[in-house]
Amino acid sequence: MKTINNVVCSFCGCLCDDIEVNIENNKIVNVKNACSLGLSKFLNYNKHRILKPRIRKSKEFVNVSLEEAINECVKILSNANYPIIYGWSNTSNEALRVGIEIAELIGGVIDNTTSVCHGPTIIGVQDIGESTSTLGQIKNRADLIIYWGSNPLHAHPRHLSRYTALSKGRFIKTRKERKVVVVDVRKTATANIADVFIQIKPNSDYELLTALRYAVNNGEIEQDEVAGVPVEKIEELAEMMVSCKFGALMFGLGLTMSPGKHRNIEAAIALVTDLNKYTKFVILPMRGHYNVTGANNVTCWITGYPFAVDFSKGYPYYNPGETTIADIIARGECDAALIVASDPISHLPIESARKLSKIPIVTIDPHETPTTRVSRVVIPSSYVGIECEGTAYRMDGVPLRLKKIVDPPDGIISDEEILKMILSKLKGD
Repeated sequence: MKTINNVVCSFCGCLCDDIEVNIENNKIVNVKNACSLGLSKFLNYNKHRILKPRIRKSKEFVNVSLEEAINECVKILSNANYPIIYGWSNTSNEALRVGIEIAELIGGVIDNTTSVCHGPTIIGVQDIGESTSTLGQIKNRADLIIYWGSNPLHAHPRHLSRYTALSKGRFIKTRKERKVVVVDVRKTATANIADVFIQIKPNSDYELLTALRYAVNNGEIEQDEVAGVPVEKIEELAEMMVSCKFGALMFGLGLTMSPGKHRNIEAAIALVTDLNKYTKFVILPMRGHYNVTGANNVTCWITGYPFAVDFSKGYPYYNPGETTIADIIARGECDAALIVASDPISHLPIESARKLSKIPIVTIDPHETPTTRVSRVVIPSSYVGIECEGTAYRMDGVPLRLKKIVDPPDGIISDEEILKMILSKLKGD
């Protein structure tokens, strides 16, 4: 049996890099230090695998060679007038870099799952900037942690023990030295271990953030309550924020996807900016898929924009609401799709999913999903961080190298290698 240390978990945006994996006969037999979500991925990744490329012929899937599947993919993309390329939050930066080159070559739109999750976060940051830090700085220094609209005990189970409330930092060493506040519309598992829980009325985040800004700046709120929260509690939280030595506001989709969206994020960033007049305060999004931050960063440093980039005009064009794929599909404008490491049939709005299923889809994915079942071409790939190497960005923007720990099934190659073959064929090499 072989033991591999310091493996990076490729489940969520925490990218925990202290995983210990035992390998026997090219099979993962034991995993240490992973949370329940990561453990399940390491031990069950091989279930529901797709092992052969396939093409839909006469309504039935037929197994084909990799070359035949690549040729059919190239044919679909070459004949399309306005193709979309989507996914990317569950693959490597290297694969995405090739995908962007394909999008530019065929004059299509490349988008990632940010457009249906933390897109408002990106827009808010573009509008107003941000005061941020690494998770390591928060672990070592933060004495006030605020989770807003997120439940890390369920979505990012090791976030608290590695980086915040339950971690042992260099300067903040114990739980007693940190205060934890949860702001949410319901009492979550994370709220149960918080020092302070503030329950707000649904869809009223913007109002509460604005009231907190007013209180932080010594304003007198002439109301009994705001967003369902008594003014005394708002003033108490404002005082906690102003008087801490290092505060961190970490927010999830409860903030980005409630009414107000990017305006909520702008208000949260403005609150943090105000707080920096009195103390050190930072803000970070709680990113879900393990490399959704990389999808934004790589797209941004190549095209200048973080998601929803349209190359149909011959240059990168970005206008969320117009060039985001959910909107393009809803308008019925695209006529082919290349999906990489994602399942849009499951997570897009139902009408967009129905329209997407009507056009030719090429899907590159290791396992079966609702999207693979409606695809014209399916090409299986290896798992990044288990069966092949790759680079990903942690939720705080720190890049980490993911290891290969077992060999993939015979004939299965990485997303990056498949995309390079498609690109080469499109170029006529």
